[in-house]
Amino acid sequence: HGRTPPCCDALIAAGVARVIVALADPNPLVGGQGIARLRAAGIQVELLPTEHPLALASRERNIGFLSRMTRGLPWVRMKMAASLDGTTALSNGASQWITAEAARTDGHAWRKRAGAILTGIGTVLEDDPRLDVRLVETASQPLRVLVDSRLELPLDARIIAPPGALLVYTASDPAATAPKRAALADRGVTVIDCPGPTRPGSHAKVDLAALLQDLASRGVNELHVEAGHKLNGSLLREGLVDELLLYLAPKLLGPGMGLAAIGPLTELAQGIALEFVEATPVGRDLRLRARLPGRFDGQD
Repeated sequence: HGRTPPCCDALIAAGVARVIVALADPNPLVGGQGIARLRAAGIQVELLPTEHPLALASRERNIGFLSRMTRGLPWVRMKMAASLDGTTALSNGASQWITAEAARTDGHAWRKRAGAILTGIGTVLEDDPRLDVRLVETASQPLRVLVDSRLELPLDARIIAPPGALLVYTASDPAATAPKRAALADRGVTVIDCPGPTRPGSHAKVDLAALLQDLASRGVNELHVEAGHKLNGSLLREGLVDELLLYLAPKLLGPGMGLAAIGPLTELAQGIALEFVEATPVGRDLRLRARLPGRFDGQD
């Protein structure tokens, strides 16, 4: 018994004669027990092959849970919006709006399905986003997550305001930032120390891999990332992104901010290889989804 009672009990009580299972439960605490109990009750159980269309659809629907159970990490989906020439913002920072309303609404639907939404302090300081779900109906708001190495979050930032909780991961010195931590706590913000290795001459940064592990321990299955090119680049360089959700607008904007700071590269082979899984028109824009090879079933 977890948040809900075992479904096998309901199936046995209902007198079901045959059960077709699309996907076995990867949770090591319960995996296989439900099927065994059904068979012990005289119910015929068929587990579909992994390549069956229904098995593939089931893995797709439960991809975040699979990731958390098999890797101890949430499924990380990075959302970006850009022009056809890859510009996410002009050189002066202007970025609203590159894509049209239909694409923005669709983006909120992807926010809704995630357990948490992550951004960086640079985006908060520049854009002051709410980072909540507004353009589609939702019964609850995803957890909001902020990477803020120096704990620079303004106390009046909109990301602090309800609805939804806020976790701030920082590498700042607890003693030096004690007053700021207390003020954030008074506003319902949870500050988590998560420092990574420090290079000589640079300030401490958040350990992004440890951040993901902590979110998984909190039950986050899917993490939706909406950040700037620097944090995007860090997550991609460290191999922490599973899927890209990219909205392309049919316009050319010339020089400006790019999708992610991953270079400069000296050889094409140094690039991050991806596989397209979807290309769908959304209003006047195009939604592309691409994944790192081998990440479909939540395993590296």
